[in-house]
Amino acid sequence: MQSMNDISFETVLGERVEDMLNACTRCGKCVEVCPSVKPAGIAATSSDEIISGMLDIVRSGDGPEASRKWAASCMRSGECIKACDYGVNPRFLLAMARLAMAKAESELPERRRLGVERYRDLSRDVTVLSRLQLNGEVLERLGQKSASVSTPVESPDFVFYTGCNVLKTPHIALLALDIMDALSISYQVMGGPSHCCGITQLGPGDIEMSGRMGSNTMEKLSHSKSGQVISWCPSCYVQFTELTLPTIERQRGSRPFEMTPFMQFLDGRLAQLKPHLQRRVEMRVALHRHPGVAGVMEAAAEILGAIPGVELVDLKQPAVGLQSVNVGVLPAFKRELQLNELQAASDAGVDALVTVYHSDHRELCAHERDWPFRIINMLEVVGESMGLHQQDRYKQLKIMQDADQIVSECSDLIAQHALDVGKARDVVVKSMLGDQPLPLNRGSCPVEQGASGVASA
Repeated sequence: MQSMNDISFETVLGERVEDMLNACTRCGKCVEVCPSVKPAGIAATSSDEIISGMLDIVRSGDGPEASRKWAASCMRSGECIKACDYGVNPRFLLAMARLAMAKAESELPERRRLGVERYRDLSRDVTVLSRLQLNGEVLERLGQKSASVSTPVESPDFVFYTGCNVLKTPHIALLALDIMDALSISYQVMGGPSHCCGITQLGPGDIEMSGRMGSNTMEKLSHSKSGQVISWCPSCYVQFTELTLPTIERQRGSRPFEMTPFMQFLDGRLAQLKPHLQRRVEMRVALHRHPGVAGVMEAAAEILGAIPGVELVDLKQPAVGLQSVNVGVLPAFKRELQLNELQAASDAGVDALVTVYHSDHRELCAHERDWPFRIINMLEVVGESMGLHQQDRYKQLKIMQDADQIVSECSDLIAQHALDVGKARDVVVKSMLGDQPLPLNRGSCPVEQGASGVASA
């Protein structure tokens, strides 16, 4: 008799998908609460028709145009999960619909080629941008040297999993480590492209390679005393908790670890943190919110509320998506949201617009140049109250808006890491300066209402 361990990851995943398809009643509540429906231009289609078509796509790779648009426009906000009364995860099924569409559109060799290409691009961008900001010693602290990624002699209490892209804005990850050090938390750092969650392979439709990458990283993460992994990246969190870990658990009969987002981990230790929040931070702040991982924004608000002197202002703006990068599936809608939030922050007279996630910070930080408030990460606010500081070199460089000047500013580190100057400049242009959904210089490139009622630039 064949054991579950002998059955492939893709086969077991397919069994999970089939169970969920059978559990879905096609009631359409998930569609009704989805913030993507209106900006995607499918609000006129009935919710039960959209959900029924999406299930057809999961099964066959094809379905009605409105359902295809819904799958393609998923910002991963998670509202659909809360709306379901039958234990179905519509966000997971939407990911499986996109997977099915990708598989229907091209053969495996092409999908695999595209996955490899995306992984190489990610690896290059993370490697170059982190090395334009950090020396070898600090990179090692972030788990980017061989000595750091090897298994320690004594297992730590926790593994801190950075994911990949936070290394582009390393001051955020470094502040997380500083805070854990101050709280005497024992941890080992893992992350970067060598610890990929598999999401770059999932998008093009190579589920076998995605599962292999995720499973390999999962094995590396399974070394803490507590059986707990503290995660930073919300995309990695969703990839592991909704796809890889449940599939492995079904395949093997057990789950190797539990994963907790850093904000919730820190909020759970708020009583331990509060005595360290000794310095007043006289600042009116607004929190840039993305609700895709349930409880994270609430935890961030609670932590900010515990900092003496901080006043948290509600800008009454929509909160959608897993993080800023995921809202990019609807680019005009995203620009409208960002412009409206910047204007609301200005009108409210806040001192700072505070981000939580790294992609939010990358996209918004350079707007600090053009608006009358700072744009900072919330760990900078926590750190200020604790007497901790890490330089936001990424923002300093991006505000220059000149690739040649940025490369010149980083010449010492380029030499230290033996980076190719031309390739480094290309990465700066594409992955730093090009990572700017809403143009700088507000007013020079106005956002106008299009015929659909959605903003367009």
